[in-house]
Amino acid sequence: MAGTLESRFGLAELTVTDPPTLAEIDLRTPRLDPPPTLAEICRTDTEARAGHTYGKSFRDIVRGYARDFSHPPDVVAYPRDEADVVAVLDWCNDAGAAAIPYGGGSSVVGGVECDVGDAYSGVVSVDLAGLGRVVEIDRTSRAARIQAGVYGPALEDQLRPHDLTLRHFPQSFEFSTLGGWIATRSGGHYATLYTHIDDFVEGLRVVTPQGVLESRRLPGSGAGPSPDRMFCGSEGILGVITEAWMRLQDRPTFRSSATARFSTFEAGVDAARAVSQSGLHPANCRLIDATEAGLTGAGDGSAHLLLLAFESADHPLDAWLERAVECARDHDGDVDDARSSAREPGREGAAGTWRNAFIRAPYTRDALVGLGLVNETFETACTWEQFPALYDGVMAATRGALRSIGADPAVVTCRFTHVYPDGPAPYFTVIAPGAAEPGVRLEQWATVKTAAADALIAHGGTITHHHSVGRDHRRWYDRQRPDLFADALRAAKATLDPAGILNPGVLIDP
Repeated sequence: MAGTLESRFGLAELTVTDPPTLAEIDLRTPRLDPPPTLAEICRTDTEARAGHTYGKSFRDIVRGYARDFSHPPDVVAYPRDEADVVAVLDWCNDAGAAAIPYGGGSSVVGGVECDVGDAYSGVVSVDLAGLGRVVEIDRTSRAARIQAGVYGPALEDQLRPHDLTLRHFPQSFEFSTLGGWIATRSGGHYATLYTHIDDFVEGLRVVTPQGVLESRRLPGSGAGPSPDRMFCGSEGILGVITEAWMRLQDRPTFRSSATARFSTFEAGVDAARAVSQSGLHPANCRLIDATEAGLTGAGDGSAHLLLLAFESADHPLDAWLERAVECARDHDGDVDDARSSAREPGREGAAGTWRNAFIRAPYTRDALVGLGLVNETFETACTWEQFPALYDGVMAATRGALRSIGADPAVVTCRFTHVYPDGPAPYFTVIAPGAAEPGVRLEQWATVKTAAADALIAHGGTITHHHSVGRDHRRWYDRQRPDLFADALRAAKATLDPAGILNPGVLIDP
């Protein structure tokens, strides 16, 4: 990888930084001692505290490589059941300590960071990994009651014997949890129809400092604002999600896929819009620009690719694929590898190559940081009408910021992660040479991120389509949300968390 980057960017020999060992990490002394009743489920050792200091953002990884763990949690609590969660929050409330719910720690926006200021006696990271079971399955209704701490692979392993699947596969699937998906309104891998985790929530059970709340499990309801929706995306500021009833699906057996190639990105955009508005609801409708296609090996860099895929547990998909291919060809797409089968989706051809690169991407990102590069992603959503101006604005702002930090040449790519009848979710990726000194590289990153985020908001996009707000996106979220809604959210927090102990600084100030 170093050799490839040296050649592409005209760099001298890149130095690979080794990740820190536990012996190199110097943490401040814990400011809290858990009470005897909780000592059995609490840890204050270096491994537990360092491991819960950060999430997995570029900024987090740079600081980790720099051996900078300035704001670790004082205690990491590992509840075994809901009663333990109640006890931990009661202790934090009485002690004036901040409590940060922790799923898999895969946040890329500072959502689990423990830098909460000086208003608290300490910080407790509440790790839900002990709540990892599928408790109950309703096969007739295709639903299950699931504990919030279950990791993606473990969840699917428990559903597989029943021939069921949640069918929610974010890029962080391997190292993230159901509760984390719900709390951050996670977006899954599938490009249309059921794109976000809240589409699957039937009911929730949440522990708050004021008591336990449980919504009624229903397939749908018109009874006022949805209590489930209040906690979907709440990012741990209102309560700790402990269980959820989730809608499931039968495991797919029929699959079809095709790749369309376009000479211009604009033609690919038009084809993606046509497919998204066709009512076909493909599992994959991912437009990848030529640069990203070349970088990932999905193409040779000469064409923009539209990856199309369908799957079903009920019926063959030849007609669906045929119509999607027609939509692509209507916009001058070249399609030559359409196929239908009962095999796993997207394992062959350009789609399979890109999929493998997609799964490897978080590991690749860590390697890029270790090599001293600046690597970041900016994802948003906008209407089809807004997209051309947003695309031009974000590209211009990002490239201008990269030139201002001396990162020229650099790579800036765009793809659609999801498409809706009314608009796409563009995902921009930056790879650029960075300064050797970690502090300077973080300043470079902040310059690029600020320019791109300002452009997203200025052109009508959202600051996040599926990465959530956390601390990193907070100032743009403040500009995006209505002021009266912020007041209402503060009122909800004051009711559920009057002492303001839950994940302070995320979404609103306590």
